[in-house]
Amino acid sequence: MTTNQIDNHFVSLTAPDTFAAERYQGLRLQLERLKVGDRRVIAITSPGAGDGKTLTSVNLAGVLSREPNARVLLIDADLRRSSVGMKFGIPPGTAGLADLISGTAKQQMSALIQRPEPCRFDILPAGSSSMSIQELFRSPQLSAILDEARKQYDYVLLDTPPLVPVFDAAVLARAVDGVIMVVAADRTPRKMLATALDLLEPSSVIGIVFNADNTPLFGYNSGSYRNYFSSKAARA
Repeated sequence: MTTNQIDNHFVSLTAPDTFAAERYQGLRLQLERLKVGDRRVIAITSPGAGDGKTLTSVNLAGVLSREPNARVLLIDADLRRSSVGMKFGIPPGTAGLADLISGTAKQQMSALIQRPEPCRFDILPAGSSSMSIQELFRSPQLSAILDEARKQYDYVLLDTPPLVPVFDAAVLARAVDGVIMVVAADRTPRKMLATALDLLEPSSVIGIVFNADNTPLFGYNSGSYRNYFSSKAARA
């Protein structure tokens, strides 16, 4: 897969020197601080569908992997409506997380890892299993898989289902070091956000991301900052 075939909203991959991509650097800095305390396995979720959790997951993996020698793994943990693999041309039905948890995978985790172009990070597809999703996410094998990933990678990100429609992410949150909540600015109802936060331990939420927030940065629009970025960024 070439850069031109990738969704242009994945700016950390397609246009890393732009103003839009720079906004994800704040998340990177926050995770770098948390890593000092060995909090490196992070779930990304949202209150509802369409809030931008997968967009944030991919772009965060992209900026984290720009660190020299960084080892970053993005796990597609949305087993109901997996999309990470599809975004990068990984064929449906490819073995992944669900197969590892259920024990149906014949290979070790390292054999199921994908590295599509032009990513600098690895992807573990969602996979499939006849077991119920709740049973999978409550299995001790999930913690074993995440512990193995923790030993092999500097950062492990999980793209998870939205919290309010299903409770998968709330169960997953108990197995990770922290949760990032993605909210669609000016679209996600406050009541839905409150309901989603109530499903999580308050201490587990390490940040809230407002996706598609067009509010001018510190009272200025992005044009005021164009000279800080490449010519490509100036046209973005």
